[in-house]
Amino acid sequence: MSVDIHVPEMGESITEVRLGRWLKTNGQWVNRDDLLVEIESDKVTQELPSPAGGVLQITQLEGADVPIGTVIGTLDPDGDKPSAEPSTTPSPLPTATTETNQDSQVPTTRVEIATETTASANIRATSMARKIAQDQGVDLEGVHGSGPAGRIMKSDVLAAPDAELVIADERDAPAPPPEAALAQRGVRRVKMSPLRKRIAQRLVEAQHDAAMLTTFNEADMTAVMRLRNMHKDDFHDRYGVKLGFMSFFARAVVSALKAYPELNAYLDGDCFEYHDYVDLSIAIGTDKGLVVPVVRQAQRMSFADIEQSIAQLAQRARSNKLTMDDLMGGTFTISNGGVYGSMMSTPILNPPQSGILGLHRIMKRPVEDPDNPGNIVLRPMMYLAVSYDHRIVDGAGAVGFLVHIKHCIEQPDRLLLGL
Repeated sequence: MSVDIHVPEMGESITEVRLGRWLKTNGQWVNRDDLLVEIESDKVTQELPSPAGGVLQITQLEGADVPIGTVIGTLDPDGDKPSAEPSTTPSPLPTATTETNQDSQVPTTRVEIATETTASANIRATSMARKIAQDQGVDLEGVHGSGPAGRIMKSDVLAAPDAELVIADERDAPAPPPEAALAQRGVRRVKMSPLRKRIAQRLVEAQHDAAMLTTFNEADMTAVMRLRNMHKDDFHDRYGVKLGFMSFFARAVVSALKAYPELNAYLDGDCFEYHDYVDLSIAIGTDKGLVVPVVRQAQRMSFADIEQSIAQLAQRARSNKLTMDDLMGGTFTISNGGVYGSMMSTPILNPPQSGILGLHRIMKRPVEDPDNPGNIVLRPMMYLAVSYDHRIVDGAGAVGFLVHIKHCIEQPDRLLLGL
């Protein structure tokens, strides 16, 4: 008797998921607990293990949006179990695409059968796309796929630069069909991922539901950079992780939140919910969008603890290994746009938090030498920004918070003394 493969529960607020890449192929024998498919929710991506051993029959394709509990495939325990390792060459899977009938201009549905050869097992492409690529001498490795899970479609091959060169070199070549001409204009539609949809929803909610303001300051990074350069090699040798700027700012935030606890609070109805701990959310960019995992109990952590925690979370984020627990419950957020070259920005709150610190690119700028007033010197400077919910935080508190951060960074010995 076959065993159904259901989409599991993934949290109270998640009612629908998107199927990512199938890790096993149609008709392949799988063992119990083998990883079958990637499941993308609006918060995390996780891999679904097989509930039993058997021959896999896939009923829901990659890229499909399905409700929790949906049957996405079956396993036949009575199927033929191979004596040797099964071939890794995927069986053909149907992929639905849409074309326009040139006579009636009515969209019609066509099914392309996707196959993968041994020579190009890592390239996902439909059979029609492969044929056109072969005819026109297009290297599929350089073609971006617009189909489900990045599968290369016919239009992607026709839009490839190599395809255009072939047509240009053949004087007697027929004119490209209308859909090819449209593809060459560089217009394509990509369905939003669940994570991207959730990010968009939360950003709009933050702007609509909070009285959000931003205040700015700047910090001279000279002392922190000197301290970091002096000890970074010994730090790495002892703790196995690089000494970055984030641990300095994390410790500065912990110190500032003690002095200005309203930035570490939530607004719940008509009550303020203050926290006597700091669960620090760290914004991390991935190829699927921005995620904000949480460093728990940051107020108890050393520089090494913070750097190790951030490195582990970043690694799990970029390999889609974050769990729901990693993303829930932060009380304050740090976002470092400087790694992308940002000079200045107004970071958006991460609801229900009341504060977020934005860090930016370090650049040398002429400033007055604090030790020799009237003299201008070049110093490595960073703009700082804190966005806050004005319903909880007064302007004076937000400015004072940012000045506290500035002093901690410009005088890092204050962090060691707990000042």
